[in-house]
Amino acid sequence: MPSQGFVRAARDEDVDAVVAIQVAAWQAMYAPHMPADVLEELSGTEAAERFREQWRSSLHSPPTSWHHLLVATSAEPPPSEQGAPTRTVAGFAACGPAEDTDLWPGTDAEVYALHTHPDHARAGHGSRLLNAAVDHMADDGFHTAHAWVLEEPNPLLGFLQNTGWAPDGARRELDMGRPVPMVRLHVALGGH
Repeated sequence: MPSQGFVRAARDEDVDAVVAIQVAAWQAMYAPHMPADVLEELSGTEAAERFREQWRSSLHSPPTSWHHLLVATSAEPPPSEQGAPTRTVAGFAACGPAEDTDLWPGTDAEVYALHTHPDHARAGHGSRLLNAAVDHMADDGFHTAHAWVLEEPNPLLGFLQNTGWAPDGARRELDMGRPVPMVRLHVALGGH
């Protein structure tokens, strides 16, 4: 259907949108948990340029063929009755081999990031992204997927738990100007 969005592999021209979504999602998610000056720094031009370089590098020279950067698109209505809807990047997901030392990167995968722009929240983009990421991880032969999320109730934690992800007992703290507790969730992939 032309009005529905879809998920595809990210392209170089998507990097600016990925960075904008990352910053907007972090502002929405982390604002209650970090000092204003830290949030402002993460939203600044210097941080955005670092994020751009990281995402471009992940596209041009991923560490392995199992690293994926996916984007969800949203169809915007045409400015007039003529023409097709334009597609905008509404969210992104990054996944690949697990990075934690207590996991085995040959069988354990990780969702490094899963964000939709707050303006596109609750429109199905997160579900499409998560399903595509899970498909990629299962196709790559991974048995289990993991994701780190804020421990305090938040939309990402609730979303993953509602789709069958559960805490695996691992915890850590992010230093965001003050400690921000996180928990690791996991889910079995495919027939494993």
